[in-house]
Amino acid sequence: MQQTWLKRFMLIWIGQFISLISSSAVNFAIIIWLSLETRSAEVLAYAVIAGMLPQAILGPIAGVYVDRWNKKITMMLADSFVAVCTLIMSVCFYLGYESLTMIFIVLSLRSIGSAFHMPSMQAAIPMIAPKSQLLRIAGVNQIIQSVSGIAGPALGALSISFFSIGKVLLFDIVGAAIAVISLAFIKIPETNNYKKAKAGIRNVIQDMKTGFNAIRSNKGLYMLFGVSVMSALFVIPTIPLLPLITINHFNGGKFEMGLVEILWSIGMLAGSGVLSIWKPSVNKIFIINIMNIITGILLAWSGLLPSTAFLIFIFLMGICGAAYSVESATFTTIVQEKVKPEVLGRVFSLYFSLILLPSMIGLFSTGFLVEAIGINQAFIVLGILTAIVGGLSFMIPTLMALDKKDAKVLGTNNL
Repeated sequence: MQQTWLKRFMLIWIGQFISLISSSAVNFAIIIWLSLETRSAEVLAYAVIAGMLPQAILGPIAGVYVDRWNKKITMMLADSFVAVCTLIMSVCFYLGYESLTMIFIVLSLRSIGSAFHMPSMQAAIPMIAPKSQLLRIAGVNQIIQSVSGIAGPALGALSISFFSIGKVLLFDIVGAAIAVISLAFIKIPETNNYKKAKAGIRNVIQDMKTGFNAIRSNKGLYMLFGVSVMSALFVIPTIPLLPLITINHFNGGKFEMGLVEILWSIGMLAGSGVLSIWKPSVNKIFIINIMNIITGILLAWSGLLPSTAFLIFIFLMGICGAAYSVESATFTTIVQEKVKPEVLGRVFSLYFSLILLPSMIGLFSTGFLVEAIGINQAFIVLGILTAIVGGLSFMIPTLMALDKKDAKVLGTNNL
């Protein structure tokens, strides 16, 4: 049994690792291109919004079908769709059509594929692995993302220095193809919902309500989602600003922008490595709250740095990456432990939508905030607000009690 699930995960990890490296390289190449071409916080914010809005809107609906459909095929089709969208963008660049509108449209289409792929992946994990291994698996998944985050930006910065943006985009197509091939050799067990469920409008709406009720029926889980949404409202808008603060405040270029991303990913790797080999005995909610406080302090500190302190800035971003990695993996583990597999797809889809919608509000506001008070002050404000969210979370009894051993597992039987 141990060897069976490990073999499945090895194939998944290999395919996803290569796909993530290629996607990371392409995403960073696009960020570099937009940063150097426009030097605008608003353009970067709009690009991120274009890549998030469809996923936020389709998330709850996608989750319903993720729980109904074969998850392996869903992930394969989603990866293939993203690859086709990337190919379209590459052809447009090759033909000399470098329109921001075209970029935003293709980023939106790629987001549709992600709306189905991400919850499918998260929902499939508990069907393959023992429950006792979920936190370690979350740590390994974060390691894969971290390593790809280290290699991706370096590869993206190097590639765009030697090739046009249109040719760099082809890396993502190759990575997606490898991910699809690796999934083809894996069998993922399905829940009782698979093949039985009907796809009528009423059934879809009812299933969406079921996913929402799986969250609402437990006050602790409900509050955890609320805290995560508030944290994302302040943290996510800072991510597209990292290249901008690097070139505008620290007077950096492509190398420095890549270095920031690499140090962030090295931090994620360190945090993920700890979780993969060490199973913490402390309350997981305590870990999440502390990580939010640390992230907020580091963001605010970064905004206070002078333009000559770039080395300190990338060091702070490394620690910030570690905190983000630990918080993300811990949150995912709690949800996988507390929600039954039958509704996990819907719950994760709702979570991604709940995270993305307020984040887009934050991105819109951040663009104007940067123009009004400057990028450094924006980091200070957003960092302080993130730390406040983490601190106030300790004062919510139902949230702090969520990780107790007697906490109920939520699913169709509890609704």
